[in-house]
Amino acid sequence: MKKIDILVVGGGGREHAIIKKLSESPRCGKLYAAPGNAGIAKLAECLPVAATDLDGIVAAAQELSVGCVFVAPDDPLALGLVDRLQAAGIRTFGPTAAAAEIEGSKVFAKGLMKKYGIPTAAYEVFCDPDLAIEYIDRTDKYPVVIKADGLALGKGASIAQNRAEAVDAINSIMREKAFGRSGDRVVVEEYLTGPELTVLAFTDGETVSPMVSAQDHKRVFDGDRGPNTGGMGAIAPSPHYTPELAERCMREIFMPTIAALAAEGRVFRGVIYFQMMITADGPKVIEYNARFGDPEAQVVLPLMKTDLLDVMDAAIDGKLRELQIEWDSRAAVCVCMASGGYPVKYEKGFPITGLDEAAGDDIFVYHAGTAEKDGQTVTAGGRVLGVTALGNNLEEAAARAYAGVAKIKFKGAHYRTDIGRNLK
Repeated sequence: MKKIDILVVGGGGREHAIIKKLSESPRCGKLYAAPGNAGIAKLAECLPVAATDLDGIVAAAQELSVGCVFVAPDDPLALGLVDRLQAAGIRTFGPTAAAAEIEGSKVFAKGLMKKYGIPTAAYEVFCDPDLAIEYIDRTDKYPVVIKADGLALGKGASIAQNRAEAVDAINSIMREKAFGRSGDRVVVEEYLTGPELTVLAFTDGETVSPMVSAQDHKRVFDGDRGPNTGGMGAIAPSPHYTPELAERCMREIFMPTIAALAAEGRVFRGVIYFQMMITADGPKVIEYNARFGDPEAQVVLPLMKTDLLDVMDAAIDGKLRELQIEWDSRAAVCVCMASGGYPVKYEKGFPITGLDEAAGDDIFVYHAGTAEKDGQTVTAGGRVLGVTALGNNLEEAAARAYAGVAKIKFKGAHYRTDIGRNLK
């Protein structure tokens, strides 16, 4: 059996989960990560190349003669890294820049859904903050959702409960440029109610193969309070995702989205992420991602029984219809351990203890923001670790995950205590 050397672009918890799953493939040769982190370094050789250094990534892939590159984060996808790698003759898993615009621009995504009749919230787009505020005053309906058009590390959406919060959100995005050029335009959107969930899917641009459903917890504090984060934890599967709902989502959202992108000349191959609200009128798309979610990847991938490398090959080669992807019937819960003060201001460089003690049978410690310093693992980001556990149900998985969390210590560690518990 010929082994394939693989380069994974990225250096967070999502990439650690991807690399862990790839390492289990009998066809996987040497693994590389760019830039990786302290946990990834135990499974792959980490390269001192930033994920957004397109020239550096292409050069590294050529120099190492890797058999495949997996582009995992949003920024390099939007910048066209897949296009660059493919142009250099390098086999690559992930969507092109044109296809990835479904995440890179909320305005494009909303326009696509409107054109092709894919259910989503009513909305308006604004390039001028004064016009956005005038529209909010005219409609005078709260809560209202305000989103930066471009990529914003998962923090570009605000739910304003009143006019003051709406004006603050618009000013922050458009005038203060909290997210840079991503805030040149905003989408002002109808507030939807109902259970929220995510379904990730593999696709080759024609066939859609959904993964186990998941549910992210974005707010920093228990009870979904406080500011939005990149995600404080996740569960899989979502208790709200019934077989009947799955069939409806496939018919009304998943297949129409992939067909719409193909019709627009933006064939999507890779992983697409459907974040949905299950309203009284049925499922509606909140937003798309053009890659694995983080921390959703950390609960979905441990439940995957099929070889990830086989799935990547099928998606790249347009043969996904020939592959039956199998999933573990158990549940998974991921609890994110963050630096104190995240997502606003936090310190780095604190030693982490208990990592080996926390990991165990079906308990995984994924590194998100860590580094190696003087032979010791230290904190190096806002979200530091993701502790994932499997169980026969969500309650058991949560108990096991929190047992793992209790063994890990670092100064200022913060985490929610309600992930996978008291689900609505």
